[in-house]
Amino acid sequence: MKYLYLLSFLFNFDVSAQINTGPRLTALGEAGISITDPWSVQLNQAGLAGIKKLTVAIAIQKPFAGYDLSTQSLILIVPIKNNVFGISLQRYGVTSFKEQRVALCYAKNFGDKLYAALDINYHLLKIENYGATQTYSVEAGMIYLLNKNLSFGAHVANPNQNIYNASALATIPFRVQIGASYVFSEKILFCGTLEKYAKYQNDGKLGLEYQIIKVLALRGGISANPFKQYAGFGINFQKLKFDFAASSHPVLGYSPQIALSYEF
Repeated sequence: MKYLYLLSFLFNFDVSAQINTGPRLTALGEAGISITDPWSVQLNQAGLAGIKKLTVAIAIQKPFAGYDLSTQSLILIVPIKNNVFGISLQRYGVTSFKEQRVALCYAKNFGDKLYAALDINYHLLKIENYGATQTYSVEAGMIYLLNKNLSFGAHVANPNQNIYNASALATIPFRVQIGASYVFSEKILFCGTLEKYAKYQNDGKLGLEYQIIKVLALRGGISANPFKQYAGFGINFQKLKFDFAASSHPVLGYSPQIALSYEF
């Protein structure tokens, strides 16, 4: 089956790097670590601290279209005064290869300037005829709002460098990210992120969002290593939002995804 080629390719990288950051943040080149968004629960959890309403969202991604792979994600964001709790569930793979991730997150805003968060992840990897293995990891992040236009963010994933057992080829990456975002006007948002990996080459990412009209936003982004292109759009029907994104990998092709979210 052709997905076996893809799995062998992915084993040269980190399987857990296949985290779905939601269509909006994906379309921005996954550069939005200093942005407030419900899908921050999958990128920089500190971004949840700016959310004021109970939010639920689902997303479906087809990683590398043409292969028998899919990613399903579900998130729940619960703000309580200055505290925000987040839960995310994700399943990635095919029938004979599955990775599942459950994340519990706590974010807090310290006034109007500083957001901080801590996240605990449970990872389960199942491979047919090989059995299953599990582990956990932690993440932490912060966002500092210098003013109403400029924000800075920082995030670290798996600083304890936990791994699956020695028989598993897959690993969980240790990653450090720093970035910033700038709101040029009510319609234009620009963001950028630098990533440092423990074992792999570093990466730089840029994203741009343009709010054409109140209900429609266009998004695009790029990453440097490997060079990838991202694009997408979002439609806002008051409390209901629909988002679409697609990314392009130089070897494996396109990865489209859609998401629906609702604010209560």
